Amino acid sequence: MTIGGRFYKLTIDDVPLRGKTILLRADYNVPLTKDGHVADDYRIRSSLPTVKKLLGYGCKVVIISHLGRPDGQRNMEFSLEPAAQRLASLLGRSVRFVDDCVGHKAKMAIKRAPKNSVTVLENVRFYPGEEANDSDFAKSLAEDSGADYFVQDGFGVVHRAHASTAAITQFLPSVAGVLLEHEYTTITTAMRHPARPLVAVMGGAKISDKLPVLNAMIPVADTIVVGGALANTFLANEGMKMGKSKYEADQTSVIDEIYARATKKVGKEQLDSFLILPTDLGVGTSLEKTATRKDVAANHVGADEMALDIGPQAVAKMLDVLSTAKTVIWNGTLGYSGVPAFATASAKLAGMLAGHPDVTSIIGGGDTADFVLHWDKKRGASFSHVSTGGGASLELMSGAKLPGIEALIDARR
Repeated sequence: MTIGGRFYKLTIDDVPLRGKTILLRADYNVPLTKDGHVADDYRIRSSLPTVKKLLGYGCKVVIISHLGRPDGQRNMEFSLEPAAQRLASLLGRSVRFVDDCVGHKAKMAIKRAPKNSVTVLENVRFYPGEEANDSDFAKSLAEDSGADYFVQDGFGVVHRAHASTAAITQFLPSVAGVLLEHEYTTITTAMRHPARPLVAVMGGAKISDKLPVLNAMIPVADTIVVGGALANTFLANEGMKMGKSKYEADQTSVIDEIYARATKKVGKEQLDSFLILPTDLGVGTSLEKTATRKDVAANHVGADEMALDIGPQAVAKMLDVLSTAKTVIWNGTLGYSGVPAFATASAKLAGMLAGHPDVTSIIGGGDTADFVLHWDKKRGASFSHVSTGGGASLELMSGAKLPGIEALIDARR
């Protein structure tokens, strides 16, 4: 698919876009406040290099995206108008918003828009054809936009075969934007040609999603540190009582395979130094913001307790391992980071990585990215790369082919 992590599809630098109309698929699936304002604009800011480059070519830029889960219904709670307003603020110029993405209103608004302009269309998931990857809906998106090219720049959605990521490419020549290319090359280079030692830190709550990535990390990483609910699943598999902790009891065969592959790589004697599980845990009985914690040995979780963070001994071990790392891939928070008492390990890891700019740090997964971006506003830019993709980064790390990338025009190398 790549050579040395190079992108293998055409990009906006490879095709003649000057003065053209561009249908740009961005990922503006951003959180909104209760009063309808953008709460976190990281994904919008991440799209700016592509938008600005297209404007530099004098293009008429028409942006489509989804937001939330409106289930194919027109639900204004999930309108993209706040995202359009934030984009205008970030660009320092006017951005047109159209409250539909297909049909006469959208078609005429785009037709009237001048070159060197930006128009944001309404949420594509207001139509059931979007998530159904419906060709008729995709054709309407293409034709009603009057676009000459389709540009895929929504890395966070390329693992989905939807109308605006896959079927759309049947109707327009389709290339990648700046963000998509950067996300792909950064993650694949870290996986295939990392500066060593490479330490993978795996946590988070979506356990089943993480196990394939963990499997893919075994041949790549020099050390793997496991935390979060993922660690609970491993500990429960070893027969430890986990009380009311979140874990999955039906992953025995997958975990056995992981241990077998890890043992084959490093030998039984080195297994515990290669695949590091927490020896102690931060536990609690509540998920309230004011919850308190106590630290216990991993095999001493009470019947009414939940393991919600890794403990201080586990943190010390992790930081010791990381002290010599040259590349760190971090996917999944190490505890229940929405509660301050259980964000300790994740905060210490973020602090260490932010304090070592010489270490290449790849932050993947939606919960992890959200954590590091809000953990310390001043130091949030200290990481080498914070991915905009949750499931997409996971699937890319696991070696899966992503439909929204596969559908683009191949590059000739």
